[in-house]
Amino acid sequence: MTVLKTAAFILAAMLFTAPGAVGADTATPVPKPDIGSIQRLNTFPSVHVPPRDVDVWLPPGYSGKTKYAVLYMQDGQMLFDAGITWNKQEWRADETAARLMAEGKVRPFIIVGIHNGGPRRHVEYFPQKPFEALPDDFRRQLLGMNRNPQQVLFDGEVDSDAYLKFVVEELKPYIDSHFSVYTGPENTAVMGSSMGGLISMYAISEYPEVFGAAACISTHWPGIFTVDNNPIPQAFFDYMRTALPDPATHRMYFDHGTATLDALYPSLQVRADTVMRQRGYTDARWRTQVFPGTEHSEQAWAARLDIPLQFLFRPD
Repeated sequence: MTVLKTAAFILAAMLFTAPGAVGADTATPVPKPDIGSIQRLNTFPSVHVPPRDVDVWLPPGYSGKTKYAVLYMQDGQMLFDAGITWNKQEWRADETAARLMAEGKVRPFIIVGIHNGGPRRHVEYFPQKPFEALPDDFRRQLLGMNRNPQQVLFDGEVDSDAYLKFVVEELKPYIDSHFSVYTGPENTAVMGSSMGGLISMYAISEYPEVFGAAACISTHWPGIFTVDNNPIPQAFFDYMRTALPDPATHRMYFDHGTATLDALYPSLQVRADTVMRQRGYTDARWRTQVFPGTEHSEQAWAARLDIPLQFLFRPD
């Protein structure tokens, strides 16, 4: 079985693990957080990518008299309310963030949950420069891969550079002008899981003047759904060797489990860690954690969300 046929088979079998992949292209109700409040930015417009909803979570006691750090999170429809998600799971981002703030373990921050583009999720989250560095024939095969018999995996050409322009040039200026937030990179972080982990790594590398820290959860280094005869991870690592931000001023967090889709990640994360060390990252500004037996799901990410949040927004 070829690498692409194998990938298509595994993808079909594990579709449930792709955050927000099912039904993500349909409008979702405004989440009802257990704590704090949500302001929905309906169909936020863009000249770079199709419009999408954005949910801004404000912590309890949010006040215009206080300045807050900002966390931009991918797959925003999966963060706050399991009652409206496709798999009835959520990150419990509101509960965990509010608890950490109340305990004084993090400085105050808001969460900007950017809904994914539904069928365009792979197109917008796959780092574009590494994709363009792949052999031409392999890229053409990837663009012809199916997610399932009714849907392609790549809904068009990879367009993550445009997605990041939307976040940096359109969404962030709106957040900066409409909410009481710090605007510099030392108070601006980005986070995502799976493909969202890849685009978060790409975001801090492409825009180090905007993002000062990134948390990449269960980072989907294969890019597709097999590691056999797959040049994609090497393309990511080659990109990181030249593009990662300065370790003197930026911080990076990675983690993964070892079950379901996360079973593909351990050896690849070791290679990513090698690149991190080569670029000069040390324990002071970089962390990689492994959670044995943990699966690839919002439930698993919620259980350990306190760890990356404390890494991103430690009080000092």
